[in-house]
Amino acid sequence: MEIFETAGLALIPVFATSLAIGLLIGLERERKPGVKAGLRTIALAALSGTLCAMIGEISGSVWILGGGLLLVGVMMIASYYRAPEDEGDPGTTTIVSVLLAYLLGALVYFGHGNLAVVIALAVTALLYFKPELRGMLEHFQRRDLRSLLQFGALTFVVLPILPDHGYGPYAALNPHRIWLMVVLISGLSLIGYIALRVIDPKRSALVLGVCGGLVSTTATTMLFSRHGRNAELAPLAARVILVANLILLVRLTILAGIVAGELLSALLPVTAGAFVVGLISTFSGRRRPVSRDLPPPETANPTELRTALGFGLAFAAILFLAAWLTDVVGSRGLYLVALASGIADTDAITLSTLELFRLGNIASGTALVAIVTAMLANQATKLAIVFSVGGGPLFRQCVIPMIATGAAAALGTALVLM
Repeated sequence: MEIFETAGLALIPVFATSLAIGLLIGLERERKPGVKAGLRTIALAALSGTLCAMIGEISGSVWILGGGLLLVGVMMIASYYRAPEDEGDPGTTTIVSVLLAYLLGALVYFGHGNLAVVIALAVTALLYFKPELRGMLEHFQRRDLRSLLQFGALTFVVLPILPDHGYGPYAALNPHRIWLMVVLISGLSLIGYIALRVIDPKRSALVLGVCGGLVSTTATTMLFSRHGRNAELAPLAARVILVANLILLVRLTILAGIVAGELLSALLPVTAGAFVVGLISTFSGRRRPVSRDLPPPETANPTELRTALGFGLAFAAILFLAAWLTDVVGSRGLYLVALASGIADTDAITLSTLELFRLGNIASGTALVAIVTAMLANQATKLAIVFSVGGGPLFRQCVIPMIATGAAAALGTALVLM
């Protein structure tokens, strides 16, 4: 960079970045026959954006950049008007790609080169994976898309205007934080939900377990416990259940890292140790189950308004109850709430505990014990489901790995607290 500055060519790296962005987007467009803008045209458009931004700044005229954008757009539209690409494609995607390249070139000049490169990569990915994205949408129902739109509105419109202030006793009810936790859980679950919708019909136990664990370990355990009554499907069902419950440890760690990163130094050794022990006990000495076509767990879209609001209310109630009992009877009150709520679900009590720790109401050791207590209670519930729904043979395949995972978590907690 200093060499360029000495030679009076300080803007060379800026134009080089713009050129690279244009070539990247243009390379993708070049793959499609008959487009009116390919490698060279889009690269030139990006350079034009940088050049117009520079001339506009030097001359003090804001119209040069806008006029260049208008001119590029008019030329692209005219080229398709005179010679359409084909009857089914009016070329709008290519026109927008050229305009984006122009604007990204201007963005580079104004000192946002890293952001421009990230956007260019995202644009190229969107263009390149068109068939995959279209195929993905075919797996979603109209209700799913409506839920995503509702949730997006509540997240990006409502969340910013919710008051970020604690209300009620112990100032435990913060509307902004409560809905932020709903967004966090729903977003994490949505990843697994989408994956379950789009993965190949020939699903493996590992994929089903990972995706099911991200969405709902309870639903996954319940469904595959039913499949486990079939002797031929029992090994596959057991592996799905065990993998899903291992993903619960990953989920808890991710939540802790996002909400209260200071607790990771205490929680990570516990969850990592339990995960390794569970992984070894799940896969060691077991034959790979025969792959079969199995349906994914039937779970509600986590972005459905009713589901999201239900979790928000549960989180608020548990947070208030945990704060009250902690104040009245100390840490034992929090442990009691963790034990009771963990039987049904770990997300609400985990986030409540993390929130209390973030606010400084409980110590790290107390938070760690509460989270592990909820996890152990949840594991016990899953074993009860496996036994009652799947029967003794499936239970015998699941009990040792799940007990080993829980014992490792308990032992790790004890060692951290020593």
